[in-house]
Amino acid sequence: MSKVELLEEHRSFDGVQYKYRHNSEILGCPMTFSLFLPNKGNASEMPVLWWLSGLTCNDDNFTHKAGAQQAASRLGIAMVMPDTSPRGEEVANSEDYDLGQGAGFYLNATKEPWASHYQMYDYLTKELTELIRAEFLLNGPEFISGHSMGGHGALILGLRNPERFNSITAFAPIVNPSQVPWGIKAFENYLGDQKEKWAEWDALELMRKYSGRKIPILIDQGDADPFYKKELQPDTLVAAAKEKNVPLMLRMQSGHDHSYYTIATFIEEHLEFHLAQLKK
Repeated sequence: MSKVELLEEHRSFDGVQYKYRHNSEILGCPMTFSLFLPNKGNASEMPVLWWLSGLTCNDDNFTHKAGAQQAASRLGIAMVMPDTSPRGEEVANSEDYDLGQGAGFYLNATKEPWASHYQMYDYLTKELTELIRAEFLLNGPEFISGHSMGGHGALILGLRNPERFNSITAFAPIVNPSQVPWGIKAFENYLGDQKEKWAEWDALELMRKYSGRKIPILIDQGDADPFYKKELQPDTLVAAAKEKNVPLMLRMQSGHDHSYYTIATFIEEHLEFHLAQLKK
């Protein structure tokens, strides 16, 4: 019997957009995820993009707003879009938009009441990965990308697993959560006051200690993004990557903000970037 329940199915360009639900043992709750499959190529060899969304989002935001299906169909790239946190009445939550459900920060929480469910890193890298490979036979080369909190997630998953992900891209990522309000609030709640543990989930700290392969990274940041200087600070990651000789390209996009309008504008270029790194 299949481990997944089909919730939605939509023809989109030369491919199909799906939405599924399954019971997560790691998170201890039902979870949804979206999946786009182009109608070309062998699934076992097809490149796979993992997309991680930002604060307040779920797996629908990217599928509905980014318009990535046309480019993914043309390029023959499958796309996996998980939710941003565990969900449900039994799952700890907060009235604040930047903590709790919708704000999982893609880490493994160690402090209660969060630790019982908020194990998003293990969920993504183990449970959902195994499910995607077993149920859909997607065993091809993998890329990772995300936006804001999801950009943070893409960076930490990519830097912690450089042997798995061929390349990383991000839109307006939180690169140094240990030092900015969004990240400090999340880390204090999810991880407690042992700040030495915070570095394990901080892209800047991971880059400063990085010794893996030279994984290519592309970041797009709008200069009209209201969170650019206070919460995001991608320039700090550029400097650290230069020290480690990691090929990181930061593109400042004039007039662009923090919205999905920016993502929709440049997502095709991100998919092409990933495929170009694979061909190299």
